[in-house]
Amino acid sequence: MSKMKCLVAELGIIDYQSALDLQMNLVTMRAESKLPDMLLLLEHPHVYTVGRRFDSSHLVLTDEEMEMKGVKLFHSDRGGEITYHGPGQLVGYPIIEIGGISMIKYYLRNLEEVLLRTVRDFGIDADRLPGYPGVWFGLEKLGAIGLRVSRGVTKHGFALNVATDLCYFDGIIPCGLRDKGVTSLSKLLGLEVPLEPVRSRVIENFGRVFHVDMVPIPGEEILKVGLGEIPINKEYYAG
Repeated sequence: MSKMKCLVAELGIIDYQSALDLQMNLVTMRAESKLPDMLLLLEHPHVYTVGRRFDSSHLVLTDEEMEMKGVKLFHSDRGGEITYHGPGQLVGYPIIEIGGISMIKYYLRNLEEVLLRTVRDFGIDADRLPGYPGVWFGLEKLGAIGLRVSRGVTKHGFALNVATDLCYFDGIIPCGLRDKGVTSLSKLLGLEVPLEPVRSRVIENFGRVFHVDMVPIPGEEILKVGLGEIPINKEYYAG
C-alpha cells in the first residue's frame, strides 16, 4: 500500500510577513482539499516574534536598540511567548491536515521526534524536557516549536538552531523562561554546521516519523501556488 505524499519546498530566506501570508493561503487551500500536505523549509531575516501569551517584560531591547541590531518585532497568531528567528536557523512550517484538537498533542510529539532524530544524527544527545515543548540539551533549548491549527490544518511549526547567532537571544527572555538558555548545533559541536545536511536529515526524518513520502517541489512553484498564480500539479497528490 502506497504512502500519502507530503510536498517539501525549500524557500531560502523569506521575510516573516511573506511567510505568514503564504501559510494563510496554503492553509485555506489545504482545508479545501486543493493541496496535499506540505512542509516549507526556510530561514528568516532577524526578527523577534511574539505569540498570544506574550508578556512585554520579556522583550529586553528598546525600539532604538532593535533598530541598531537590525531586528524587527512581529506579532504572530501562534501560541506561546517571544522567540527569535534569523539566518543560520532552520525554520519548518508544516501545512498538514491533522483533524480535531485531540490530535494536537500527538502532532507536537511527532514534531519533537523529527528534531530529536535530526540532532542525534549529528551526535547530539538531546531530549525532551517535561512540561516544556521543543528539543533540549540539558536546560538549553536547541529547537523551538509553536503552532496554530485552523480548520484542522496546522501552520507555524519549528525552529532549529543550527548556526544561529545566539547573541540575538540576549535581547529577549526566550519563551518567557528566565531560568533556561538556548544553544545551537554549531555551539555544541564546536564547529560551523551548514544548513544543507541538517535540512536533508529533517526531510528524511519527517517522512519517517509522519509515515509519508516526501516529494520535492521547487520553492518558486509553491510561492506561485500560494499566490494563486498557478494551480498545483495533480501529479503531486498521493495516488
